Amino acid sequence: MTHPHPPRPQFPHRGAAGLLASFHHAWKGLIHTVVYQRNMRVHLVSGVLVGLVGSGIPLGLAEKVTLIFCVLLIFFAEILNSALEHLVDLAVQQFDEKARLAKDAAAAGVMVLALGTVVIFAALLVHNWGTVLTSGPQIARQVKLGLPFTACVTLLVLPQARPAWVDWLAFLGAGGLIAIQATETASSVFSTLTAGLLVVAGAAARERRREAAHKKTGGAPVAHHS
Repeated sequence: MTHPHPPRPQFPHRGAAGLLASFHHAWKGLIHTVVYQRNMRVHLVSGVLVGLVGSGIPLGLAEKVTLIFCVLLIFFAEILNSALEHLVDLAVQQFDEKARLAKDAAAAGVMVLALGTVVIFAALLVHNWGTVLTSGPQIARQVKLGLPFTACVTLLVLPQARPAWVDWLAFLGAGGLIAIQATETASSVFSTLTAGLLVVAGAAARERRREAAHKKTGGAPVAHHS
């Protein structure tokens, strides 16, 4: 006599369904990756630097599309790499050489994209070197506003614990800087990209504080760092 298989455990209900709920879950996945993946934080700060350069130096449409596509493609690859790491950890409960190779291969894909983006970025600067040389005042302005802005974003995504008022001060300060920069930007698209990355960094800082408070109550989720 055969015994029926035990019923599979049900996954917890994720709340409302629909398009808005799907966007909400995707947003949570993005923020989770920024909070727990060191490389994603590096890519985010690098994306901010690309956005500052693109909003300070006038570039052609094809060059703008290329840089933005490269930034978004690296984000996509890092998020996919994080998802693969979680899947491997879920399926393999002990050390396995094939699991390590799968993680290494996924990380290599992100590295190739990152190196390719650096090469493309350098090629675009060389190609537009004449424009760079004639954009001295704009570049000086971008450096004056961009360095403290980048420092604020970097502070927001750092994993170290800090008071909430520090994050708020960094977020509001960066918001003011990007608003000033946007008044004389060379590209509203890059300025919008930079502002969007600031929002992501602020949301990551908020999520980190929320989960730190959750840990104090004894209900912290398990996270994987890379």
